[in-house]
Amino acid sequence: MRDLQFGFSLNPTTDIAAHRDLVCVAEEEGLDLVGVQDHPYSPALVDTFTLIAMLLEGTERLRFFPDVANLPLRHPSMLAKTAASLDLLSAGRFELGIGGGGYWSAITQMGMTPRLGPAEALAQLEEAVQILRALWRSAPEPVTFEGRRYTIPGLRSGPAPAHPIGIWIGAQGPRSLELTGRLADGWAAPIPSYLPYEKWAESNALIDDAARASGRNPQDVLRIAQLVGTITDRPGDAAATTGKAPVRATAEQWAALLARLATEQPFRTFVFWPEETTVDQVGRFAREVVPAVRETLRQSAEQEKSPS
Repeated sequence: MRDLQFGFSLNPTTDIAAHRDLVCVAEEEGLDLVGVQDHPYSPALVDTFTLIAMLLEGTERLRFFPDVANLPLRHPSMLAKTAASLDLLSAGRFELGIGGGGYWSAITQMGMTPRLGPAEALAQLEEAVQILRALWRSAPEPVTFEGRRYTIPGLRSGPAPAHPIGIWIGAQGPRSLELTGRLADGWAAPIPSYLPYEKWAESNALIDDAARASGRNPQDVLRIAQLVGTITDRPGDAAATTGKAPVRATAEQWAALLARLATEQPFRTFVFWPEETTVDQVGRFAREVVPAVRETLRQSAEQEKSPS
């Protein structure tokens, strides 16, 4: 049975007490990670990285990642420093989800960058990944970089993070999926409203092909499925094969869905996006859904091993 991880997504509102309660139940109930959405242009939301720092301080085991960091608003040299600092301060519990942009009207209103087309944004993302990795390495020579979007004339790297930080790209289109397979440590699959369920298998195949073409093992690219919905007490529709509708179903139905995705596709991490982010929903996901997924896959593995 493959090693699975489970977590939930948090929207960084100003209700700090609620965030503490949510991560407390997540830690107590055995979840593995928390994704914090990143929309700095929203006046109703606090800074994602500041919130992650506070929540890391209040936990001992949970890992955190921006889901996903808005690259056009965050220069990779500063992003590298921030990520390494959070990883050091938490003894290796920070990962970096990152995306090439989106919401360009809001981004340009912040005055941070000119509007980029898809090809330019993708080139910027590729350069950023290279810069991040260079700055996380401990080396005596200064880092230099000359690209289309970024230029670094000579910057000393460091401090090095506490562990190899994973770079998880929130890729959606074919070219960004190819970049993910070629260069990234993981794919943070966009929620179905951006990438419908029927596109997931095709997207995984594109990542696999790109990884192989680059001489990589596709299994080295972590696949993170992110599903929006509600855990209910009444049976609902948990097919999640086409469209973008939230999953509103029982814990048993949720478990069957995640077990199917873990069996039919290379997803190893599942992030629950509750329609209403409450302690009850996060707790039910951890107590009722996660153990059922593991048990379903354990039984399936035993059946495969038993003689026919």
